[in-house]
Amino acid sequence: MKKTLAIMAGASLLTLASCTRDEEVITSITEENVILVEQESDEFLTIEEVNAVIEKELLERGSFSWDEVPSNVLWSAAVHGREMITVGYGNEGESFREGKSSRLDAIQDNILETVAASESQTKSDVRYIGDKVLNVLDIRVTTLETIRNLKAMPNIRYMEPNGYAFFEIKPGATVPQDQRSSNNLNGNDFRTIAPGSLVSWTLDNHNVTQAWNQSTGAGVTIGVIDTGISPNQVLLTPGNSGFGDGYSINSRTVEKYGTYIDSPWWWSNNLDGPDDKCGHGTSMAAAATAPRNNNNRPVGVAYNSNLVSYRGTADVLLNDYHERKGVSNALRELGDRNDVKIISMSIGYLWTIGNVRDAVRYAHNKGKLIFAAGGTSTTVTNSYPVIFPASMSETVAVTGVTDASNYTRCDTCHDGPQIEFTIIMERDNDRDRTAAVLGFYSGDNDYVGGSSVATATTAGIAALVWAKYPNWSRSQVLNRMRQSSELYPN
Repeated sequence: MKKTLAIMAGASLLTLASCTRDEEVITSITEENVILVEQESDEFLTIEEVNAVIEKELLERGSFSWDEVPSNVLWSAAVHGREMITVGYGNEGESFREGKSSRLDAIQDNILETVAASESQTKSDVRYIGDKVLNVLDIRVTTLETIRNLKAMPNIRYMEPNGYAFFEIKPGATVPQDQRSSNNLNGNDFRTIAPGSLVSWTLDNHNVTQAWNQSTGAGVTIGVIDTGISPNQVLLTPGNSGFGDGYSINSRTVEKYGTYIDSPWWWSNNLDGPDDKCGHGTSMAAAATAPRNNNNRPVGVAYNSNLVSYRGTADVLLNDYHERKGVSNALRELGDRNDVKIISMSIGYLWTIGNVRDAVRYAHNKGKLIFAAGGTSTTVTNSYPVIFPASMSETVAVTGVTDASNYTRCDTCHDGPQIEFTIIMERDNDRDRTAAVLGFYSGDNDYVGGSSVATATTAGIAALVWAKYPNWSRSQVLNRMRQSSELYPN
């Protein structure tokens, strides 16, 4: 049973988503044991054939992993994906290093030497990108022999063709989108408070305005990894007429960075900047931290919190190397910041992405409280599974529900056992009436829904708790949120 957050007024702030081609398994019986020898095809697959492997796995098992495909499938996908394979190395679960490690350096050198020999190159000719913190290598590969030799090595945690971006999600499948429109706000979906801000009806369902009597998020910094922030929304820009407008602290800070790589080549470092080009990131930043303004625009949950925005992806789907690398780098950089306590991620994908998983574990190890969207699809007729990275134990998964008395899952929101919290964000009788937020352009209001806004809202609530109890640990903050949810202790 999920938890719907409710902030209680009173003395304390929160009393609150295997086809194996030509493969055969040969069993060789000895006196000691049974040995399974996998004989794989040498055939190079077309994009259509690789996609058929993926789709079959998703349909039959509800999940997909590159670890479970034959070497020729992995090789074919890597070559189609600009000849790149991402290799996670080290011991099982060893996602990152705390400092210099001669053992991990030796493993990396071993990998590069193996690739060089398999590709008939010298080690210095191998094209690759390493990471100083995460135990990950992006390597150029062209031959099936390289894939097989790497698979045979010890200390390889995973291999993924992260440059392969040709799988198309069918309509109605597990797509981590949000429902977003530019309609005028219904007068029943907000109310006005001093000094002239609009409070979304969704916040009243969680008693947020009562909580503001005790905390507004001051002193807490939220990191949002998404599509960036619109340069055309003045209320999300620094200054007392922007992010510090109205009753918000004019000295609070908003920082904008870009880690998304805008280049067709995976080895390029041509970053595309921090500006939002699709609107999703702007909506998420606004839901969590928009100022308590005097411009008749919606206010965010933690209107006095600081904000660090990362444009790590071009859209909500992490289906391209540049997005996966961008999000991984954003997580690593936020993990290294002592001032950032909370990370909000309303983005994801159908299956696990190794380098992003490693980066989530790194940020979590640094004490960050990471909220991730459970997933939203174009149409949901069944209970689709929770997407990655919300499916990880290191994140707190959030989804959306309607204002029905039994908290019905929103029309397009995903559900599953990993969900920790739910947020009321959709009218039960009208799916287009969701949460009211700032628009992409100054002077615009907007609606945004799905598990996306539920996640950003929950991140804002966490900031209120942490600002009230600045010396608390991540566990203490999370436990207070659990204890204050309506269905606790279930």
